[in-house]
Amino acid sequence: MFERLRAGLGRSRSQLSEGLASLVLGKKQLDPALMEEIEEQLIMADLGLETSARVLELLRQRLDRKSLSATETVMSALKATLVELLMDQEQPLTTEGHRPFVILVVGVNGAGKTTTIGKLAHRYQQEGRSVMLAAGDTFRAAAVEQLEAWGQRHDVPVVAQHTGADSASVLYDALQAATARGVDILIADTAGRLQNKSHLMDELAKVVRVMRKQNPAVPHETLLVLDAGTGQNAVSQALEFDQTVGITGVAVTKLDGTARGGVLFAIANKLKRPIRFIGIGEKAEDLRDFSAQDFVDGLLDDQ
Repeated sequence: MFERLRAGLGRSRSQLSEGLASLVLGKKQLDPALMEEIEEQLIMADLGLETSARVLELLRQRLDRKSLSATETVMSALKATLVELLMDQEQPLTTEGHRPFVILVVGVNGAGKTTTIGKLAHRYQQEGRSVMLAAGDTFRAAAVEQLEAWGQRHDVPVVAQHTGADSASVLYDALQAATARGVDILIADTAGRLQNKSHLMDELAKVVRVMRKQNPAVPHETLLVLDAGTGQNAVSQALEFDQTVGITGVAVTKLDGTARGGVLFAIANKLKRPIRFIGIGEKAEDLRDFSAQDFVDGLLDDQ
């Protein structure tokens, strides 16, 4: 499984690891010139200015705290620093304690929301949980059809209405149906929102308000799906969605198709919300629980 993760992060590893390797190979001290070069590499790998500066500060503190042993290098200290940066966001999603457990999936068009929903539903089915889907992206006919086709193929009920129907109404009906049937997990799709279109974001807030009229505790998880390939724009998306609906978890998708996987560090540093899942391929098992250590190991080769 780790080799699959490593392969999925191949482009990002080439961007980050190879550049750093030429700088720090065998080095055991951190001088100002090396610090500057490392920072440039981190920025080029899409960590962003603020996150790169924080990594360098944590690295400096780590190296100041102790003398490196014979087997330790600047690279091993950097890997430990990057893991430390992500550890607080390593919080797997638990779906116990509520029935139905409601997962509201949000994000912009093209981020991979519908695909992520299918993979999550497959995962919970494999665990023996009953699942229902709500086709709340009523603005895009293909999204409703995609969910309905997936539901038919895997014998998962899908609550849907016609294209252009009120999304809040669809999700309200779905919650009512899931509650009545005693379904374990309800996963609700929403229309892709551009974070700079305030009226669309207002509609998303309305969806949440309407669902809460039926059950004030829902959604139990508001999962933001971000496409790693959008780089630093994913960070601004995350902050805007969080302000509108209160993000409780993040799935970073399409890591296998981009060299910009370093943006995950910026998302973790700026948003400070749990990273639940990362997507490294098309198969259902390619939506993985996030592990800080595995992610950093997959990005950086030992030097």
